[in-house]
Amino acid sequence: MQAISITPRDEWKDYHVSTESAEMDIDMLHAYLSVESYWAKGIPKDILQRAIRHSLCFGVFHYNQQVGFARVISDQATFAYLADVFIIDSHRGKGLAKLMMGVIDAHPSLQGLRRWMLVTRDAHGLYKQFGWNAVPEEHHGRIMQRVNNYI
Repeated sequence: MQAISITPRDEWKDYHVSTESAEMDIDMLHAYLSVESYWAKGIPKDILQRAIRHSLCFGVFHYNQQVGFARVISDQATFAYLADVFIIDSHRGKGLAKLMMGVIDAHPSLQGLRRWMLVTRDAHGLYKQFGWNAVPEEHHGRIMQRVNNYI
């Protein structure tokens, strides 16, 4: 993926992005993902904690309060899957998802990867700004999945 430059905005001055696992607010993340998200609705807290433990996580913070999140599942050599990307409603409209994507895009452990993937229902415009494209039609029959629902 081609890196793009993110110009700092005045409205970001009270925000920062962190990859420190200890800073992630598990209770807030679980509340959002298990109730508000369409992709992880009902996820048990212990499953989310395990997912976070085995991912490279990015938290967006307004001072010390977490207001956004994304995680990358990767071998940090050839492949990455971007998951669980969100900014809470009260902090949307400030470009914070773009800020977070810029930090993810520039992260040293994620440089030179051959392929990135994600699934989104409604954020195509955000990802296109960072060089993402829909899977070409000729690949649709080759991409497979196996889905297990939470018990």
